[in-house]
Amino acid sequence: MAGSGGGNQHQQQQAAPKILLAKPAVVSQAAKYNRGPADSSPFLNLFSDSWDFHTDRFLPFLTDNTDFTVVGVIGPPASGKSTIMNHIYDATSPGMLPPFAIQSLETQSLAKHCTLGIEPRITSERIILLDTQPVFSPSVFADMIRSDGSSTISLFGADSLPADLAHEFMSIQLGVLLASICHIVLVVSEGVHDNNMWRLMATVDLLKHSLPDPSSLSLSHPQSSNLGSDKEIKDKIQEVGEEYMACPVFVHTKLHEQDSAPSYHVQVKKALNQYFCSTSFNKQKSTSLDGGSDPAPLELFFIPRKSNSDYPGTQYESYHSSLWKLRDQVLSMSGPSFSRTVSEREWLKNSGHFKIQAYSEDR
Repeated sequence: MAGSGGGNQHQQQQAAPKILLAKPAVVSQAAKYNRGPADSSPFLNLFSDSWDFHTDRFLPFLTDNTDFTVVGVIGPPASGKSTIMNHIYDATSPGMLPPFAIQSLETQSLAKHCTLGIEPRITSERIILLDTQPVFSPSVFADMIRSDGSSTISLFGADSLPADLAHEFMSIQLGVLLASICHIVLVVSEGVHDNNMWRLMATVDLLKHSLPDPSSLSLSHPQSSNLGSDKEIKDKIQEVGEEYMACPVFVHTKLHEQDSAPSYHVQVKKALNQYFCSTSFNKQKSTSLDGGSDPAPLELFFIPRKSNSDYPGTQYESYHSSLWKLRDQVLSMSGPSFSRTVSEREWLKNSGHFKIQAYSEDR
């Protein structure tokens, strides 16, 4: 891919490390496997403890390359988000540690979550992966509530909000941000009967209108750090033009075998497209047989429970086959284009400015 020639040659000389960013918890293992650079901070995160966007930790790993793809993921706890991102990263070689931590039995027994804020990684193919903390998460809620019921995290410029309200806002904010700065967003639900993520993304669509992508000319201006107040930023962004919306890929995981019948999947896909028929997610067009232009169906994937693959006589697609099918589809997608060409570094810097706009003036 463009912009990676010199970097690839350098990586091959260092035993081709796959993981460009690693957590300190695996530093000793990273050294053991010659994994390359590791972060010295508690975790690589695009948000500070106060939920402010910051770029200093991740920016050194980005380049001036303009041929890159941003893939984000959002979903409830233990739904398989990090596992899916690890497969997209292709961290399956013997002895290779996964770039994103997945829940252990200990974590599950303590009702904790692994991912905090947004944790980024970038592959040698210049695919930027954004793993996110779970939405609708009791452990996230427990971490942000004070004894008086208020939130420890300030949102929308307010000094304090009730923790339950702030928790709900954070989920919506996360969806709006990913839809604004990613090319592709994986929307993960557990099972086929949970439509909470469908409702969340419908809310994201309502709040996303009039917000452009992070390559907008206003944000990419060399003096963008001096744009002024949040309201001035909003006014200048709205002058740019048409809005931007990432391409969603809906994924339902941990399906029981009785929910894996192809006929049932057809019904779910029909329901999904009817649910989002009047939203921005359905604005892409496809050419029909009669020459007309119809909305392209939304992407929907089904991942069975891992244990289902071990049952003798299973007649439906296996867990591992489904994961690789999803990975191949995501890697073959281009997603919508930003309004102008930007480098990886410009994308990250502009995304930080966009976060101020998207979260301060949405409501």
